[in-house]
Amino acid sequence: MAIQDIKVPDIGDYTDVPIIEIHVQAGDSIQAEDPLITVESDKASMDVPAPQAGTVKEIKVKLGDSVSEGSTILTLEAEDEAASPATPAPSRAAEEEKTPPPADPPSSPPTAAPSTGPIADFSRVHASPSARRLARELEVDLTRVPPTGLKGRVTQEDIRSVAKGGAAAPVAAAPSAGGGLDLLPWPKVDFSKFGPVETQPLSRIKKISGANLHRNWVQIPHVTNHDEADITDLEAFRVQFNKANEKAGIKVSMLAFMIKAAVASLKQFPEFNASLDGDNLILKQYYHIGFAADTPNGLVVPVIRDADQKGVVEIAQEMGALAKLARDGKLKPDQMQGGCFTISSLGGIGGLYFTPIINAPEVAIMGVCRSYWKQVSPDGKESAWRFVLPLSLSWDHRVIDGAAAARFNVHFANLLADMRRIIM
Repeated sequence: MAIQDIKVPDIGDYTDVPIIEIHVQAGDSIQAEDPLITVESDKASMDVPAPQAGTVKEIKVKLGDSVSEGSTILTLEAEDEAASPATPAPSRAAEEEKTPPPADPPSSPPTAAPSTGPIADFSRVHASPSARRLARELEVDLTRVPPTGLKGRVTQEDIRSVAKGGAAAPVAAAPSAGGGLDLLPWPKVDFSKFGPVETQPLSRIKKISGANLHRNWVQIPHVTNHDEADITDLEAFRVQFNKANEKAGIKVSMLAFMIKAAVASLKQFPEFNASLDGDNLILKQYYHIGFAADTPNGLVVPVIRDADQKGVVEIAQEMGALAKLARDGKLKPDQMQGGCFTISSLGGIGGLYFTPIINAPEVAIMGVCRSYWKQVSPDGKESAWRFVLPLSLSWDHRVIDGAAAARFNVHFANLLADMRRIIM
């Protein structure tokens, strides 16, 4: 059997990130994808998985060490001698950063019925992705696990101790003045009593995105404005442009134009290009636009960086490349980080309007549905058929008011109606 050095894989732009947990020791038999170590950047924790099965021969790092891409973690006696030394794929925890991550990624809700009282805020618990996953599997409330790890971190051993009947931290009393959500327990139903059923586990992406969406919906006061944009002329130009460049393999979608319109709108309304940080509003001077990409395992949000410095064709090509990576499950963490504003398009499917959930820590998101022909009469006399795009702008009422949201929607729609406004 071959002895291999197992190194830290590509973890995006992160360098010199400290090791907060070591999950294996010399002599352990491990399987591919088992977590080896957990590292923590200033934004998120991520597990580094084993590239293949084997036996750990020697640990080359210790708790608290700082590592970067290429740092040796351990030596492994691989089970398959014919296998070439593999570079570990980016951590599965990278999927947990499909939306711009908070200081500590929230865990998915536990599968057991929650107790009455305020919703447990798992986002404030210091625990690695693998520890959170273990807590979900063992149905342990992370908020009640006494931490023993580095810097007050909950370790897997802490979770196993509570799962085996160890002492748990007392449940905090509910606020007396209505500060929490006093919810009834989730109903537990034996659905098989009513007919045949099939149980399918949620994908990892859906578990993670579900926790993020739940947090965002509960903590952000959402309001959604609906409007429509007349894209008759823009759609005619888009079709003509694509036909003229068909042999060159260039194809531009309407979403690429929407990203340029979003950049121009953010420049006009800077409070939309912001994030809340306590009592401060962080106004960003860059324009990174996220777009929701549908994959077989769930929704992810790749980010077009510096969209203000790119043309529509370049944006369209980058979108295509990122969407393919998303479908193949190969998006890196840094390709899903730093977004300022997100566009969620259901145009290829249908519908008229919906309420997109804001992608925290952003303060607004634009939802668009399938365009359709509509007969309009602008002057009240003569009517004409126009091709219109439904718009659904959700915004954070702590940062944005209704008048600003209405103006943003109108400005966005006007840009799509006449893209020449962008160069003025």
